[in-house]
This record gives sequence, C-alpha cells and structure tokens, in this order.
Amino acid sequence: MPERLSPRDASLLRPADAQQALHVGSVAVLEPPAGGSLPFEALLELLVERLPLLPRLRQRVRQVPGGLGRPVWVDDAAFDLSYHVRRVALPPPGTEAQLRALVARLQSRPLDPDRPLWELYVVEGLERNRVALVSKTHHVLVHGLAAADVGTLVLDVTPQPRPAPAGDWAPRPEPSAVGLTVDAVGRLLRSPFAMAEVAWGAAADVGRTTRAVVTTAAGLLATARATARPAASGPLGAPVGVSRRFATAVGSLAELREVRDRHGGTVHDAVLAVVAGGLRAWLLARGEPVPRGRTVRVLAPLSVAGAADGATDGTTQLPDLAVAPGGEAVAACFVDLPVGEADPVVRLHQISYGMQVAQQAYEPVGARTLVALTGLTPPTLHSLGARVVSGMARRFYSVVVSNVPGPQYPLYAAGARLVALYPVVPLTPGHPLTVGATSYDGSVFFGLLGDREAMPDIDVLAGCLEEALDELVDHRSVY
Repeated sequence: MPERLSPRDASLLRPADAQQALHVGSVAVLEPPAGGSLPFEALLELLVERLPLLPRLRQRVRQVPGGLGRPVWVDDAAFDLSYHVRRVALPPPGTEAQLRALVARLQSRPLDPDRPLWELYVVEGLERNRVALVSKTHHVLVHGLAAADVGTLVLDVTPQPRPAPAGDWAPRPEPSAVGLTVDAVGRLLRSPFAMAEVAWGAAADVGRTTRAVVTTAAGLLATARATARPAASGPLGAPVGVSRRFATAVGSLAELREVRDRHGGTVHDAVLAVVAGGLRAWLLARGEPVPRGRTVRVLAPLSVAGAADGATDGTTQLPDLAVAPGGEAVAACFVDLPVGEADPVVRLHQISYGMQVAQQAYEPVGARTLVALTGLTPPTLHSLGARVVSGMARRFYSVVVSNVPGPQYPLYAAGARLVALYPVVPLTPGHPLTVGATSYDGSVFFGLLGDREAMPDIDVLAGCLEEALDELVDHRSVY
C-alpha cells in the first residue's frame, strides 16, 4: 500500500481555522550577468531535470474513504508541471514594492489540496533585469525531503549547473477506494491506537502540546516561565483574515557579528534584539503604550541536535519538535522581547539571558554546523519551524521569529546570481505577524508577513528593523 501520512502531517491538513494557510514560502531574487538575461525556459529545464531529486513534488494526498485512516501519498498520474510553475510579469517599472505586493497576493491563496502541494512563480520584469522565484510549499512536504522548497532546487554553487540525475518518471498505479478501505479497516482491527486516532482526528490539543514541550526538568522550568503569563494582546493579537501584506528588510551579517563580539551573546540573540528594537519603535509610532517592563513573547524555533525518541518516520510525533531527515531538529523556544527597555544593549543582554534559560532543555546547533549539513536549506528549516508553530496554543506567544542561517557564498540559477533570499513564514489564528530571517552571502534578509487588515503599516515595521540594527551597531555602551 502507499505510504501513509504521519499523525502530525495528517493534522496539518486539517487546520483548526479554514483561514490558516499552512504553507511556507520564499522569495529568491536572481540577477543575470551584465548584459545577459535569465530565460524562463532555462529555469523550467533545470526544474524538469531535477524533479527526480524530490519525488514528493509529483505526489498528492489521497484521503481514505470515510475517514477510516490517515491519508496516503499517491503519484499524481495527471501531474501538470505548467500548473505548478507559473510565469508572471510585473508592469513597468518593476519595483521592489510591486514585487512585495505580488508576493502578498500569492501567499494569500491556499494550495489546491487535490494536487501536489506546491507552487513556484517565476516573476519577470523586475528592475535591473532581475527575476524573482516566489515559492509556496505545504508543511507536509518537508517530511522525508532533503529540501522542502522547490525554489532552491534550481540553485547551484557555480554559474554552471551541476549534472542532473537521469531517468524517466512513470507514476505508480493509484490504489482503489476499495483497497484503501480494506487496508484501513484491517489496521483499525489490529490496533486500538488507530481506532482512537480516527475518533479523535489526530488532533494535538493544548494539554498534549504542553506535555510535549516539557521534555526535561530544565524544559519544565523554561516552559513554565514562558507560559505562566498570557501573551500580549493589542495589535499583535488581532484576528487573522485571508489577505496578506508582505514587507522586507536587509541587514549586514558582519554588523550583527560585530554586536555579538562587542556585547556578548550570539548572532541569533542579536537578530532577536533587532526585532525587539523594531517592535518597540513600531509600537511607539502607532501610539501604543510601551512602559518600562513591557515585553512581547515570541516563539523562536531553535535548531537542536538529536531527534526525539521514536521518531522513525522522518518527523517526530511531538508537536514541539520537528525533525529533518538527518535527525537534526527544530524545537519550540519561547523568549520575552523587552520592548519596554529603551537601551538597545540592555535589551540584547536580557534576550541573551532569556535564550540561555530557554535552551537548557536542548543542545543548540551552531550556524556553521547547520550550513554544513547536507541537504538542509534555509527554507527547509523555516518549514520545520512553522510545523512547530502550528502545534502551539495561541496564548503561548504573540509573534513567530524564525531565524535560519544560510550559506555565506554566492549561489546561482542557470548562471544568474542569487542576490536576495527572503523567507515567508505563515500566519496562524490570532497572530497577525510573522518575522522570518535568513542570512546569505554576508547579508541578513528579513521577510515580514502580516494580515492585511491588522498590519496596514507593515512597511513601517520593516523600516524600524533596519533602524534598530543601526541603533544596536552604533551603541558603544558596555554593561
């Protein structure tokens, strides 16, 4: 019989809120050599050649009749690449603002559940002859894959594309409804746990989520501290609709390392301090009260070493831990950002201490180790982090901040250089803002996704992030 989805993946296909679009994305901006161009046909040819590297991209989810068992993966006999790879163009002058508006519209649309769960948009007409790849990939595709994001499939470390695997693809026969039903009924009769799973819909409730987070005595203390107080309300707790806004910001990785070397902590702490400073300035610009002592609790998925016990199918069953194919994991990590603190270095020190406490339950993985791991790309880790987020009760946190290190050398697609890589982290009910950060080739690229109604000034927040980094770099106090 076909491979069955894990209980966690099955639950991701049934979001509690119909407006919850469970797909992650990325915006990769490519620049052809001077005087050259990046033909759509060249990108399409690369993608066709490399589809065998990710067999899941030509599979769809098939439901079991009557809901008698978890859905299964089946080859899509009617797979149509032209449906998944779409060519669009911006009208002149093709500005970055126009690209952001297009990304927001594309990310607002759900994926078709009856087809393979991904889409890639090739956006032409950008200024300076650039081309953007806007990807959308459902969380379940990270299961068992070396790379979850189809946009990274065309990337190479040199302008000359690497050789692609040979071989033709022929879809395997799809099981009949009768066959799926008989298999599911037999499984129910053999396992009382399967019967309970059907009855409960494989849902992860708040109690189970909390127990999963508490994996050690240190984890118990960290979780208790993080969840004892309700998450902040106000603009960061507004309802989430179906439409989105997208904004971007760029910072220097060298400057973040300078902050780390001068004031201590890690680059990740410095990124969180930038977000804290940006949120503080944004709240003040909105006229919100920001008294000393006010905090904004964020869920910052943390890359950790070692998979949870019993994770034998490529992804752990615990909602607070998502595991990559090689066993590297992303865990839930809560930290309070001190937005009420005016001094940027004091904010950094408070965040560093909070991260040290929150990490006591896990063994963090360093940035260099992550980048060196075969097959782990920034979009994959953002997707793992989003899987973690989807299992958390909304009262635990206010904002998701997903920070993933990427390669510090240039990448190419059909000879065009990758010059920017912005992550797109999905929203969840009651959380109208997410912040993704990806470091690549000396820069840190921030992607901000917001609810269209709740975050009309998301561009202001993006500008506040860049100003917060400048403030942190220019601050010369030593504590």
